[in-house]
Amino acid sequence: MTSSTAIFWPMLAQVFLTYVVYVIMSSRRIGAVKAGAAKPSDFKVPSIEPEPSATAARNLSNQFELPVLFFAACLSLFVTGAAGMAAVVVAWAFVLARAAHAWIHLTSNRIKTRRMLFTLSLLVNLVQWLLLAIHII
Repeated sequence: MTSSTAIFWPMLAQVFLTYVVYVIMSSRRIGAVKAGAAKPSDFKVPSIEPEPSATAARNLSNQFELPVLFFAACLSLFVTGAAGMAAVVVAWAFVLARAAHAWIHLTSNRIKTRRMLFTLSLLVNLVQWLLLAIHII
């Protein structure tokens, strides 16, 4: 495996994280219906969804926000030949920060910690784009 194709491993890890959140959300929704805390129709309007599954649904939305810039950066780094070791390490840092963010969001949901991890992943993504900019200059 060359370092240029190694950029795809953190991308695959981020995709896997998204699927895990899908499973958690689905499990929480089914559990809420089985426990009588919700009716299937409650999921038509997110504002009346039980808190545990609403939190998972919000986290799932998070997986399609900042990670979009992550995927675009990784693909851009790969296409331009800038997906070297530094880019791969930075990509893994992003995925680790996002996984930690998801863990906090889906468990304790401590806002201060969650915000710190979001900010970290935002800054790491910025580094990805800076690596690309430096490469194409």
